[in-house]
Amino acid sequence: MILETKRLRLRPLSVGDSERIEELAGDYDVAKTTSTIPHPYPKGSAKDFILHVLEAANKGKLVIFAITLRGTHEIVGLINIHVNQANNRGELGYWIGKPFWGTGYGTEAANAVLAIGFKKFKLNKIYAQAFTSNRGSWRIMEKIGLTYEGTLKQHIYRFGEYFDLAVYGMLREDYVGITK
Repeated sequence: MILETKRLRLRPLSVGDSERIEELAGDYDVAKTTSTIPHPYPKGSAKDFILHVLEAANKGKLVIFAITLRGTHEIVGLINIHVNQANNRGELGYWIGKPFWGTGYGTEAANAVLAIGFKKFKLNKIYAQAFTSNRGSWRIMEKIGLTYEGTLKQHIYRFGEYFDLAVYGMLREDYVGITK
């Protein structure tokens, strides 16, 4: 599946993307905004990551895209929805490479993925979480219409300290992109 927006093309990942993912995700400033990107990023491990997420996608547990600039293959970040089929919900996750922060690419990509989550996959709820210290991430959630649901106190232990998570969500019935 490929999604296109005004400035972006969201396409499937391939093993050939591993070096670019290591380059962008290997930046400490990117890694520290997530709960899972290792730092330092182990050389060669992006290939294993890609194979793992593609397997999860084939099982219907994940929808993941490389965020690229339209007209190029240049990856600027990744975006996904972890699908919980038993509860008909998905968790939106994303990261944008530091050279592309402040461009609106995260918001543009998140809007596109939110739409397919509700329209194509018929999810009842889509939610996302971000460190409360990561203003850029939770601002994306607000811009795409997710509503603040609460804070999980000291929920993540990372790089030697505890972090609070802000949780945002949207129900299918509240998504204005769906015609009833």
